[in-house]
Amino acid sequence: MTAPLIAAGRSAYLDTAPLKPGDRVRFVSPSGPGSAESLERAVGYYREWGLDVVVGDHLLDPHPRAKYLAGADDLRRQDLVDAWLDPDTDAVVCVRGGYGAMRLLDGIDWGRMQDAALRRDGRPKLLTGSSDITALHEAFRFHLDVPTLHCPMAGNDVFRDSEAIRADVNRWLFEPWRGREIVGPLTEVLAPGEAEGRFTGGNLSLIAGALGAPEAAEAPSGILFLEDTDEETYRLDGFLVAIGRSGRLGAASGIVLGSWHNCGGPNGPEGPDPVASLERVRALAEEQLGGLGVPVLWEQGFGHDPNALTIPLNVDGVLSARPGEPVRLSVGGALR
Repeated sequence: MTAPLIAAGRSAYLDTAPLKPGDRVRFVSPSGPGSAESLERAVGYYREWGLDVVVGDHLLDPHPRAKYLAGADDLRRQDLVDAWLDPDTDAVVCVRGGYGAMRLLDGIDWGRMQDAALRRDGRPKLLTGSSDITALHEAFRFHLDVPTLHCPMAGNDVFRDSEAIRADVNRWLFEPWRGREIVGPLTEVLAPGEAEGRFTGGNLSLIAGALGAPEAAEAPSGILFLEDTDEETYRLDGFLVAIGRSGRLGAASGIVLGSWHNCGGPNGPEGPDPVASLERVRALAEEQLGGLGVPVLWEQGFGHDPNALTIPLNVDGVLSARPGEPVRLSVGGALR
């Protein structure tokens, strides 16, 4: 059952910035492993922004079996839960993705998490991260009903390599969200129309992989964001069919497609052809989503793009893709 909207709820950061210098952020790694060097770099970025950074006790612990996991499930879960339960925490920052966040969900006491969801200033704590962290975004939406940020992660190379990413994440953390326009530089309209409602979604394969889980029991209405990386066209096809049959696509008032980095293979004998690969994904999107009767945007720019944009989740926004008018995708407000 979805948690009741807590104090300040989804609108908490529309008119007041999530963070200010001196606030405490807790770093965790619920999915794949990083390195001491990438962690040091990540901590440095956030401390340069004036934040009090606390690193999870087990963030660099190895997993006894699987090199693709950042430590044993119970230890990764402990870091995540301890970070959220800390009364001085203002934000929980996932430093990287990979795989493994979904393995943690069934062992979390969501009642305790909800009891600890408010900061000392009465607003909800903020979770940030992307890719595999989609599993947490979906769970926090369903169990806690708090706003979250689907944003690039400081332990990844793209955060190091892209000044645009660092600047964008900084603005989402230190400026209010209301009225923020989040149309990407390559955004196109696959299907025209207008929509408003709650922003939900993230990584397509993670959303499909959660079907049957508690957080997928109710298909949320509103504007659905989808992206993925390193998936062949037939797998993306299967994921879209699965979430469509579950009711997730039918509940959407609009759909926003982000980046599809390294998707759309296999390629020809001469090697990868990124243009042809992306066209295969676009053709699939037009086939599966173009006839739903809702507006659909293509290549909005969030996800695994080298300059990926941040997207707020579990907040309300509007999408306007009317013929002959500029595309509008903004946080808060209404269409009229």
